[in-house]
Amino acid sequence: MTILKKFIHYYRPYRMIFCADMACALAVCVIDLAFPQILRFLTTDTFLRPADEVFRLLWWIGAGLLGMYLIRYGCQYFITNQGHVMGAKMERDMRRDLFDHFQRLPFSYYDRNNTGEMMSRLVADLFDITELAHHGPENLVISVLKVCGAFLLLMFINVKMTLILLAVTVLMAIFSLVQNRKMHAVFLDNRKKIATVNALIQDSLAGIRVVKSFANEDLERSKFGNGNDRFLDSKVSSYRVMATFHAGNNFFQGLLYTVILTSGGYFIVKGTLEPAELAIYALYIGIFLNPIEVLINFTEQFQKGYSGFRRFLEILETVPEISDAPDAKTLSYVRGVIRYDHVSFRYAEHAPVLNDVSLEIQPGRTVALVGPSGGGKTTFCSLLPRFYDVSSGSVSIDGHDVRSVTLKSLRGTIGIVQQEAYMFAGTLRENIAYGRPGATDEEIIEAAKRANIHDFIMGLADGYDTYAGERGARLSGGQKQRIAIARVFLKNPPILILDEATSALDNESERHIQTALEELSRGRTTIVIAHRLSTIRRADEIIVIDDHGIKERGTHAELIAANGLYAKYYRMQFDGLEGVF
Repeated sequence: MTILKKFIHYYRPYRMIFCADMACALAVCVIDLAFPQILRFLTTDTFLRPADEVFRLLWWIGAGLLGMYLIRYGCQYFITNQGHVMGAKMERDMRRDLFDHFQRLPFSYYDRNNTGEMMSRLVADLFDITELAHHGPENLVISVLKVCGAFLLLMFINVKMTLILLAVTVLMAIFSLVQNRKMHAVFLDNRKKIATVNALIQDSLAGIRVVKSFANEDLERSKFGNGNDRFLDSKVSSYRVMATFHAGNNFFQGLLYTVILTSGGYFIVKGTLEPAELAIYALYIGIFLNPIEVLINFTEQFQKGYSGFRRFLEILETVPEISDAPDAKTLSYVRGVIRYDHVSFRYAEHAPVLNDVSLEIQPGRTVALVGPSGGGKTTFCSLLPRFYDVSSGSVSIDGHDVRSVTLKSLRGTIGIVQQEAYMFAGTLRENIAYGRPGATDEEIIEAAKRANIHDFIMGLADGYDTYAGERGARLSGGQKQRIAIARVFLKNPPILILDEATSALDNESERHIQTALEELSRGRTTIVIAHRLSTIRRADEIIVIDDHGIKERGTHAELIAANGLYAKYYRMQFDGLEGVF
């Protein structure tokens, strides 16, 4: 019932269309039930009247039937047209809610789940939910009314035959319920298997360059083939259950006709039933059976839609681990004082990454983090914009605990340049403008100039309207990095995080980007995660960090003079050994 209430919630904005749809469904039902009664009227002594009277009566009956079927046409048109539109709008609303919730979920959720599976829930699952949303209520209303109406009218014709009909129908219903439970399990398995296939496709296509560089196309085909075969096995199981379901119900429908014809013949011989009444009875059997078949098909549709909606709710009911506190305030007028106070952090079911780390960074100062891979440098920075929350201790900006301010205002004050610069599908202009949507062309160009990328862009045939390609496939690593820097220039945040922004670049690209980064850092509180130690010699403070916490801190000159861990790393790097970071 809880799931049903949540499903009904999506009808509320369209309740007028829904009510009109149900009214049209009711009209269609009444018209279909009325036809055999008109035929029954014509089988009495109607044709024994004078010819003129019969012709006049037939004219009125014909005109009435034409009017009825014109009304039926309008109702059916509304059901098919506006009913589908309502379903499509509900699908849009569900997809919007699901996408909005994806945006609220923290990094930890994406660490645990696959993008392909999430895409499956956004697309495939919602299609079946929409079909259920549109066809489900009207099929249910029309079918139930027709079954009940036809049953009552059949009772008026012959009670005993109708009770026999009811007995066979009950057997048919029991069979359908048993098969329905089997279908629910198999359709849910279908959803999981196709989500796995989507995940394999997404994973392989996203990493196609790695696949080809290792000539591992056969491996990918094998992985996909296994997943595809498992989905086929699941589909075969579902078709087996569906075949039993449909064949069994067709058998019971045939059994109904058999029982009615034999019992009808018996009652005619006994003189308790007229042959004309048996003909009318047979017509109503058709009206009785058709909605039962619709209900049977609805059962299959319901199971598909219900399975999809349950998977939809699984995500929608996932409570974001990181969200605004009820009394969260907007962070404004940021000076840039950053304080880590006895901070510890561990990922779920893992050893601690940070342990009792304390640090204060004054406004406008640049602090560099150095240490081995896995030592917690990126995690340290991720705690500031609340990509993850501390396990203990606190992180604050200007004395405000980051958990006490709104995420939007917090992240709006922090600019991040990562090692892997992500480019969205679109133009270079759109990618730079991502730093501040709504920025003018002049502001975009100014940001590009400060990032040392303007001249390159103007050298392209389409300039700022050049398509970047999927994930920036048409750009080099250095060009993508400078576009990412231009975004941050446009955002103009008071706090900056540089996460190994030059570690994967060649020397020439590094020089261009290092100049841009120095310009970007000027006047901002900056945290730099350094791979190449030559890039941080001018930092106000260098902190050596590992999984046990802060090991050393000081300026470049002070740490070299101390001849400790930093000096060791520095000498190793300049001896050509960079693998320790």
